[in-house]
Amino acid sequence: MKKLVLITSVVVSFVFGSNAQTTLPAATPTVTDQDLGEIEFEKLSQEFGEVKQGQVVNAVFKFKNKGKSPIILSNVQTTCGCTVPVWTRDPIAPGKTAEINATFNSSGKMGQQNKVITIYSNAKNAQTQVSIVCNVVPADAPAATPAPKN
Repeated sequence: MKKLVLITSVVVSFVFGSNAQTTLPAATPTVTDQDLGEIEFEKLSQEFGEVKQGQVVNAVFKFKNKGKSPIILSNVQTTCGCTVPVWTRDPIAPGKTAEINATFNSSGKMGQQNKVITIYSNAKNAQTQVSIVCNVVPADAPAATPAPKN
């Protein structure tokens, strides 16, 4: 008999408790692609022509926030440890510019090199890539005419 009373009171509590008014959370504004920041690079590739093995070259990739919200670069990754990126951790306001510096060390490399740098951000184009391109020649090779810098 005690079990029946207990079960009945649980069922009654559940029925009356479920009829209580629930408050819905306030609607959060929807963010569209038009509201986001957008990265626009001046150039997507830096070409160095022939580079002597062991030479270190530095590329600067300048970009502008063409969107309506600040951009935060969450990470910048390279295809190998021979290329080291440096970037701002500060938000880039709409209309402002910033840059990513990337240093390529050609030690231990030979031949055509295409070092891809991937930029991760909260922008509309959340994943963007730039690259360093060169042809590594032996250190004792005669000097060649360097390729024009873009």
